[in-house]
Amino acid sequence: MSSPPFEPVSDADIRAVSAQLGRQARDVIGIPARCVCGAPTVVATAPRLGDGTPFPTLYYLSHPAATAAISQLEATQVMNEYNDMLADDAELRERYAAAHEAYLADRGSIQAVPEIAGISAGGMPTRVKCLHALAAHALAVGPGVNPIGDLALARADWSPQRCECRGEPEE
Repeated sequence: MSSPPFEPVSDADIRAVSAQLGRQARDVIGIPARCVCGAPTVVATAPRLGDGTPFPTLYYLSHPAATAAISQLEATQVMNEYNDMLADDAELRERYAAAHEAYLADRGSIQAVPEIAGISAGGMPTRVKCLHALAAHALAVGPGVNPIGDLALARADWSPQRCECRGEPEE
């Protein structure tokens, strides 16, 4: 199996992500998205953690400004709007289901974990449950793959093209 195209993780990345999260980063296997300054924005986490726990969330939003912006967006109840859009738009449902399959393929290319087979993240493929996971997926794989993640990123008051890493430790 081939792995998804993301950068391997360095010791400096682990330090940066640990600072972003406020705890020791664990089982990080790559950095699929970065801020324009180079700081990690999305981490890829092993499908099975070091302690043996199955972990379905391959793409995890770690950048504090990004997580804050997506949290603000979630607070506006936009997930209800996106769920209504899914219910009303067959083409959007198809694209969202394809995003779910792409997510599963990425994770499966790293490691097959039977306990989480068919489970992706963020509520895919039928509902919108966690914009953080959907935005992380969209950032990791680029525009056009996860339509709900793309919508959330377009609406959020944050951009990976505008550095907001002030106060984070420099490498």
